[in-house]
Amino acid sequence: MALERNRGRRIQPGELAVVVGAGRSGLAAAKLLRREKARVRLLERNRNAIDLTTLAALQRAGVEVLFGEHTPELFENAVLVVASPGLPLAALREMMGPQAARTSCEIMAEMELAWRYLDGEPVLAVTGTSGKTTTVSLAAAMLQKQGYAVFLGGNIGTPLSEYVLSGRRADVLVLEASSFQLQGCSTFCPRVGVILNISPNHLDHHKDMAEYVEAKFRIFRCQEEGDLAIMGEGLRKLAGAFRLRARQQIFIPADRPPRFADCQLLGAHNNFNVEAAWLACRFFGVSEANAAAAVAAFRPLPHRLERVRRHRGVLYVNDSKCTTVAALKVALESFDQPVRLLCGGKFKGGDLAALAPLVQAKVQEVALFGGSRDVFEKAWGDIVPMHWHEHLKEAVTLLSHTACKGDVVLLAPATSSFDQYGSYIKRGEDFKRIVGALA
Repeated sequence: MALERNRGRRIQPGELAVVVGAGRSGLAAAKLLRREKARVRLLERNRNAIDLTTLAALQRAGVEVLFGEHTPELFENAVLVVASPGLPLAALREMMGPQAARTSCEIMAEMELAWRYLDGEPVLAVTGTSGKTTTVSLAAAMLQKQGYAVFLGGNIGTPLSEYVLSGRRADVLVLEASSFQLQGCSTFCPRVGVILNISPNHLDHHKDMAEYVEAKFRIFRCQEEGDLAIMGEGLRKLAGAFRLRARQQIFIPADRPPRFADCQLLGAHNNFNVEAAWLACRFFGVSEANAAAAVAAFRPLPHRLERVRRHRGVLYVNDSKCTTVAALKVALESFDQPVRLLCGGKFKGGDLAALAPLVQAKVQEVALFGGSRDVFEKAWGDIVPMHWHEHLKEAVTLLSHTACKGDVVLLAPATSSFDQYGSYIKRGEDFKRIVGALA
């Protein structure tokens, strides 16, 4: 299954590469570049982002680590800049100054960097506004059931550079790809690319919806006729604007019974995710029987419509990964029971007012916490009882008293966590801790 691909230029020994951001992907990129004998400068604004042990190891390896503001002179003479996933490319180019306009200086994502050092392993990559993590996890399980050695990584947690550095060899690489990563890709080319869905998201990062859509469709940009591009029915018209060369497969699984009836995942949207994973894995020869066995054994991932506890007849569900309006719609549609809804955080954009009929039909009460209070109150204040609390614990405690037997208390914030938490994972863990402590 290995094919020759255009993998772009590799850095040469002694050339300067600048890595912006000391998160996990930035550290992995710096280590890979040092392996290639590049001069590596790692920039990080927050001095506390790197512990002393890691800092000492980087310096021993020859990485120049600089803390503070990123000024144009720090990028002088660089032939390569690896951008932090959370840094908009427009903002990076502005801080680079004239250096950004130099044609000899490439700006790329860590995933693009690592792609250039693969040995031809085929890639299955999934993007979309929601459902990415579940879909790649299902795909990895199906491939493993077929007997393949699989690497699962990318936006899901393990940077592709760590795989390259490990020296291991997988039969198939399964990657979750965010719009931030794809925007920084120029030669990245999966054998199978999947876009699950696209709805307004990350408009605090991308300049507009058009830029966000273009970033998503970069997953297909370098594919050829022998590759496969999979997408949901809602993307058919958009796909026409991008002149895809790969074979296209468009599907609407919601219009028929689920292919795999033995499935523990909540919600009709997960039938969509299962179908996408199956179509992607079928390309690699996975049998339907092995796919079905993998689905039957698959359990919901943490923070994604995760059943936490049933307390006094009330089911508490953790969907902290719900960071968008589209994801909230999916979450609400997953329940027939009355919902007591927990929302709040750093709002990323989207049309909450459009959800008003669904909220009115499904939700008995909304408990807001943290940021974006005014956004939610403006959208739903006239249609459902709402109250605001500074912290999640206060909101959960109140709902534990107002919820009735048979209700669902659902954490589906429709926002990022960065007003009060370092990640959606920490927000979800706090919710589980609070629920676990209910008397």
